[in-house]
Amino acid sequence: MSEMTGGEALVRALALHGVRTAFGIPGTHNLAIYRHLDRHGIAHVTPRHEQGAGYAADAYARVSGRPGIALTTTGPALLNIAAAVGQAYSDSVPLLVVSPGVPLRHPRLPTGLLHEMRSQTEAMRGVAAFSHRVSSVEEVGVAVARAFTLFGTERPRPAHIEIPVDLMETAEPVGDVRLAPPAVPTAPHEASVRDAADVLRAARR
Repeated sequence: MSEMTGGEALVRALALHGVRTAFGIPGTHNLAIYRHLDRHGIAHVTPRHEQGAGYAADAYARVSGRPGIALTTTGPALLNIAAAVGQAYSDSVPLLVVSPGVPLRHPRLPTGLLHEMRSQTEAMRGVAAFSHRVSSVEEVGVAVARAFTLFGTERPRPAHIEIPVDLMETAEPVGDVRLAPPAVPTAPHEASVRDAADVLRAARR
């Protein structure tokens, strides 16, 4: 086991799952992610707005066939990307959004914390396949593997991982990253292929 922060644990897990490009906007609460991207070989593209980051990551996924990765900061920044996440859900696009969240032991009451929201995870559950708030640095790799398992074994749809802002900078013992199982292509039913061929053959335009 080695000690690392939540920010580094995230970047390491993404790199081990083959991520080489991410889209997003750095902010006060997610700098602990950005400082590790270059060392783990992940290039970063910075658009002008979080919604642009979401749509760019969506386009990357559609063109490359690999999951798109988008990084936001807390509160309004995460809500800015929600429209792109909703579109990715509708179109079955593998998009992973990662954001910081309120501290682990935050009372979930209005205390005036920067970008404080009642629940980012509940907000994102409305537009994503799942929203996973981790409770330890060790759990970061598990959450990333959960997202990539979804992308490779089920209908690919967007996922959101929230890392409490205090875990971003907290160093804890972390074991090996759990890798998602390799994607297994599924063949369509022969009868469905024949039905589709009949429809195309009978089409007039």
